[in-house]
Amino acid sequence: MALKSTIIKTHLSISDMDRHVYQDLSLTLAQHPSETEQRLMVRILAYVLQFQERLEFTKGLCADDEPEVWVKNYSDEIELWVELGLPEEKRLKKACNRAKNVVLYTYGENSQPIWWQKNQQKLASYQNLTVISLPYEATAQLANMVSRAITLTITIQDGEIWFSDEQNSVHIIPQQLK
Repeated sequence: MALKSTIIKTHLSISDMDRHVYQDLSLTLAQHPSETEQRLMVRILAYVLQFQERLEFTKGLCADDEPEVWVKNYSDEIELWVELGLPEEKRLKKACNRAKNVVLYTYGENSQPIWWQKNQQKLASYQNLTVISLPYEATAQLANMVSRAITLTITIQDGEIWFSDEQNSVHIIPQQLK
């Protein structure tokens, strides 16, 4: 018998002073059985950082030809493709060919610099790709905030991010690689 996804109810209070986005959102997420708590929280973080009208979660891990988050226009063209982790260059090439803009959020212990060194030269030619590195220590701390019902306050100012729940607060300083 296959394991079922875990349903996570989230309430997000977003104050993005850099982009002047102030929203209170209630979302229902499905956490795939193979998805770690850290990855789930990075997915939420990416959603918050890219928040705009028509932004939506996709099937994610369940679909090879979809990103984690995207924006499609009314003509069903992909305006924004948001990818997570350390994907193969081939996947990013496909994303850059299918979408107007692609944003990759990398995370992982000790593997990000190696992945970036290996792929940096190839990825430089993709004009519509942005690569942002998330510090491992911070994303690992985000995993402690996961529960079936997550209430988060997210504040973004001067490129720095503060994620807070009732007991924890995590400060994140992303680094733009490309």
